[in-house]
Amino acid sequence: MTDIPLTAPSPAMPRAAVNTGARLWVSSLLVAGRTVRKFVRTPQLIAFTTIQSALFLLMFRFAFGGAIGTGGSLSYVNFLVPGFITTTVLWSGMGAATGVADDVQHGFVDRLRSLPIPRAAVLIGRSLADTALIVWGLAIAAVFGFAVGFRLHGSIYGALAAFGLCVVFGFAFEWIFIVMGLVGGTAQAAQQMGLMITPLVFLSSAYVPVKSMPAGIRQFSEFQPVSPMVNAVRGLTTGTHGQALLEHSTTYYVGLSLIWAAAIFVVFGLLAVLRFARR
Repeated sequence: MTDIPLTAPSPAMPRAAVNTGARLWVSSLLVAGRTVRKFVRTPQLIAFTTIQSALFLLMFRFAFGGAIGTGGSLSYVNFLVPGFITTTVLWSGMGAATGVADDVQHGFVDRLRSLPIPRAAVLIGRSLADTALIVWGLAIAAVFGFAVGFRLHGSIYGALAAFGLCVVFGFAFEWIFIVMGLVGGTAQAAQQMGLMITPLVFLSSAYVPVKSMPAGIRQFSEFQPVSPMVNAVRGLTTGTHGQALLEHSTTYYVGLSLIWAAAIFVVFGLLAVLRFARR
């Protein structure tokens, strides 16, 4: 565990000379750096993310792909990979809940709270570090996608926009997992709570067309936040073939995804701050 180099106030120091704490972003980057170093020193975390991405893609591409039709001219591999890359932010983010709970359980969070730094820096630093891990997972997922046959039919600018949109979406969802980690208290409990996100993944347009779902489930799939995000990424990366499968324009889904991301960040960011303040 890395110490954060901050000076504690001393009774002998004049009041004007007392260190009132590091600035918010400096403190946040220090906390993020500590978490990133923990990732590097625990290669199993990164290796598991890579292996998990490969397994999910191979299962759907080669085990289920032959039985699933897209209902259009878009091949299943080109339908699947954008959804697979998008949902990678959720599979990677689940580890954040366990990581936060582990820090709480072993007293690291309480130690940070005792330092003269803004309390929000603890949460922001954690979210930045986990977002960095998500970026790594997205890059690996994209490589695997091209390896199994995906081909980009949109523009390179659209692909970059899709990648950036996934990062924004992943950052927003990180706050859901941070809340789970703070509420869970232990790594085992937080891990089980993280699995509650699974229905959002499979009851979405990521792996199968929403039109193939029965009524009720279809309406849920269209309303929940993952489907608009998948549709936005699919529209940006597959060109006219993918856009023909969408009920609305790509711009509509991009805007809806950003609205969902902002709403998730505001709601769960506030819940995280309130939960953290009560500890």
